Amino acid sequence: MALSRRKKIAFAFVATGLSLFLVSLAMLAADLLLHFRAERSAGLNRHGYRGPVVGAKADRELRIVMLGGSTVFGYGVGWNESIPFVLETKLRERVQRPVRVINLGFNNEGAFAFLPNLEDFEHLDYDIVVLYEGYNDLPGDDDVNRAVYRRNSMIYRLTGYYPILPLYLEEKAKMLRYGNDLNVAYEADRRQERGDNTVVFNPGLAQRTSAGVMEAIAAMTKALDGQLVERQRSRAGLPESQSALGCKYPHVTYCDSVAAAVRFARGKGKRVVVVSQPRLPGPRSFEFHTSQHAELAGLMSRVFGNDRGVIWADLSNLLDLKDPDITFDAMHLNPQSNAKVAAALVEPVLAVEKTLGVDE
Repeated sequence: MALSRRKKIAFAFVATGLSLFLVSLAMLAADLLLHFRAERSAGLNRHGYRGPVVGAKADRELRIVMLGGSTVFGYGVGWNESIPFVLETKLRERVQRPVRVINLGFNNEGAFAFLPNLEDFEHLDYDIVVLYEGYNDLPGDDDVNRAVYRRNSMIYRLTGYYPILPLYLEEKAKMLRYGNDLNVAYEADRRQERGDNTVVFNPGLAQRTSAGVMEAIAAMTKALDGQLVERQRSRAGLPESQSALGCKYPHVTYCDSVAAAVRFARGKGKRVVVVSQPRLPGPRSFEFHTSQHAELAGLMSRVFGNDRGVIWADLSNLLDLKDPDITFDAMHLNPQSNAKVAAALVEPVLAVEKTLGVDE
C-alpha cells in the first residue's frame, strides 16, 4: 500500500531529524573523548579550563581561581606544572582544610577578559581570585587586547560546554598544509594577519639546549621590542588619555579592566590578589612593563588601598627573564620557575584568606 504524500513528508522529516541527532551524538562523543585526552595535557576540559573538571565544592573547601593568559595556562609545560596547580599543592601544606586552585588561564587573553571570565565561571563558587596578567596588555591603549576566546563559541555561551572538536579539526588541516608542523602553521597565519613582526612563541623551545634557549630568548626579546615600538608609532599624533581612576596612557584600558574585575569580585564577597608579573627583559618591553607596573601600583593604592580583601602582590623583580634556566622564550617559565612564582603567591593568598568570613 502506497504511502500518502503527507506521510512521505513526515517520514522524511523524522529520518532527517534522526540522522542529525545521530550525527550530533557522534560528534559529541568524539568531542568528549578529545577533552578527556586533552584535559591532562595541553588542552582544556569540557568546561573550558585547564586540568580535570572540578566537582561540587567540598565542605569548608577553600576555592581559588587564577586568571590570565598563557603564563597562567602554563604554555609549554604540563597542566600539573603550571602555576595554579603548584600553588594548590603549596597551599595544602599550609591550610587545614581542602584547597582547590582552578586554572582559568587562556592563551593570549589580557586583563579585559578578567571580568567576562569571572562572570562565566561564577558557578564554581570561588572564594579568592588571583589576577595574573600584564604581558598581553603591553601594547596598551595603542592596540587594546579585547579577546575573550571562550565566548567566541556560541555553544559555550548557551550551555557552558566548550567544544574542542572544531579546533582539533582545524589544527589537523593546518598540519596537512604545513607538513605536520603546527607551529609553522600558526606562525604563517599570524604573520598573514598582523605582519611579519608579530611575536610567535613556540612551546618546543622548552626542549632545546641551553645555548638554543639563549638564542631563542634573544630573538624573542628583539621581536617583542620591535612589535611594541611599531604599535606605538601607529599611535603617533593621537591625544593621550587618562581614566577616572587616575591611570594614564598607554595603560588606561588595562587599569580599568583590572579595577572592573576587582570590583565585581568584591561585590560578590570574594577576596582578590592582583599580581604584577616578572618584568620582561628587552629594553623597550622593560620600559613598557615598568610604566604599566607603576600605573597598576598607583591604582591599587588609590582605589583599593583601604580594602583588606584586596592585596597587590608585586613579583616584578622575582625572576630574571634573561636567564635560560628560568624561561625558554623570555616570557614563559619552566616548571621550576613556575614553582617559584607559586611559592611567592602563598603568603598573599593566605593574607586575604584570613579575611574570609570577617564582616567588612
